[in-house]
Amino acid sequence: MKDEVLIVVFPSIFSKNKVNYLITNIKKILKIQNQIFHKIRKEGDIIIVEADDPVFASSAISTLFGIKGVAIAKRVINDFESIVDGTSKVAEDIFLKGEKFLLQIEGYAKGFTTKDIELAATSSIIEKTAGIGIKPGTSKKYDRKLYVCLTKLNAYICIYYDNGLGGVPNNSQNKEIVCCIFDELSAVSCLETIKQGFDVKIIICYNKDSELLRLVKIINQIIRRTVRSKISLDFYKIHDDKKLASILLTEIASKILIQIASRNGIKRISLSTSPLIYPIDFSEDLTKLTFSKNLIPYFPLSGLDDNVFESAREIGLEKYLENIKKLAKIKFHNSRYPAKKIEKIFYESIKNKKVVSINLGPNNVHEILDEIRSND
Repeated sequence: MKDEVLIVVFPSIFSKNKVNYLITNIKKILKIQNQIFHKIRKEGDIIIVEADDPVFASSAISTLFGIKGVAIAKRVINDFESIVDGTSKVAEDIFLKGEKFLLQIEGYAKGFTTKDIELAATSSIIEKTAGIGIKPGTSKKYDRKLYVCLTKLNAYICIYYDNGLGGVPNNSQNKEIVCCIFDELSAVSCLETIKQGFDVKIIICYNKDSELLRLVKIINQIIRRTVRSKISLDFYKIHDDKKLASILLTEIASKILIQIASRNGIKRISLSTSPLIYPIDFSEDLTKLTFSKNLIPYFPLSGLDDNVFESAREIGLEKYLENIKKLAKIKFHNSRYPAKKIEKIFYESIKNKKVVSINLGPNNVHEILDEIRSND
């Protein structure tokens, strides 16, 4: 077998029983991004993708949920000599002068152990790179890691490895849910809902026109994770003379979610409240209200702590992390609003629905803003 460069997809631990959904999503995202591929198949616990451009194709695949990691790898036959020779050749190509490396080999070893081949391959790498001072490092201190995955038939020597987003494959629950984005925390909540395998309908609530650009930039990061070529977004302007407090905005957005779900035959709503931030009585009241409408509430952020910041980084929201931290510092004592005021704002807001439909592409932000303004 001649050396081949392929894409290796490592499903997350929670995707092991949902691999077929993951393969379907890989095909979808490659078609959406116009990446030509020839074969996608399972081989043991991994998925192998043969694509014309492994670099761009692997980049597209890494945006999917349900993935532990994505690698560009060289394939050789799973036998001792082929693996040792192939591993040392890859090391010669990618290691830089004076680097310390860590070699990790896992998977199905026949006639030898993974430790045997690690030792042999390490010796071969040192010998072949002696002129440039390549040395083995330790598990805690190294410059570059070389990972090799063994299946029953083949060995995949990873030239490049990128961590995945985890979770389970998009839409693998086969259940529709509606979520609302109105600030940074609700955006992370929507992301977590998608990450848990739901088919998400997204609505957006905003208080002031000045907030739109910031929100649309955030939304642009979310919709890229939906594995769709087209998407429809519902915008609701929450009318009030002054900037609304976070807890009031959350309550009104939740009430809008409940009405939309009821009107569209959707049984589930995703609520962005968390007992780590909001008063527990507030979350419980929203739960009771949701159940009273024969709907099922989900709280994607209920078990999240500092991981919320990692989730925000995953979707490119690093510059908004301070806003999430500010939410965590708010004291909500005596912050509830009169029921009549909330109902008045809610009914005024629900009348001002704007639907924006776009084909996902590089100009999403401008297209969304243009559509909203053209409806004014």
